[in-house]
Amino acid sequence: MKKDIAGRPDIELLVNTFYEKIAADQQLGYIFNDVAKVNWQRHLPVMYDFWENIILFTGSYQGNPMNLHQHLHHIAPLDASHFEQWNKLFIATVNELFKGKNAELAKQKALSISTIIKEKISFSRRDNERSY
Repeated sequence: MKKDIAGRPDIELLVNTFYEKIAADQQLGYIFNDVAKVNWQRHLPVMYDFWENIILFTGSYQGNPMNLHQHLHHIAPLDASHFEQWNKLFIATVNELFKGKNAELAKQKALSISTIIKEKISFSRRDNERSY
């Protein structure tokens, strides 16, 4: 029987498993590996802090994911399909590993965060197009 997300080890398992899928994904892998050239040794601990804060309210994350995604969007335009695939992989990973209140919260927060980022990127692109 699956358990709920209860602490840092669970967060690390979730993040590691999820980003293994991302790195291997045909649609998203190139963005992380070739465009952003993610340093996984640095990125993963930041993501542990981010998700630990989101799910367990630890206050361990300091950063601005919106700025990073806007910068990435200017290098390699992101569209709705990228966010849909990210959501699909994240939710599948949570469902594969966990079940419970925190697992549901993780999925809900992931969908909310990705929607906000997608909308802000979309608005910034429209604003830029209007300025020409």
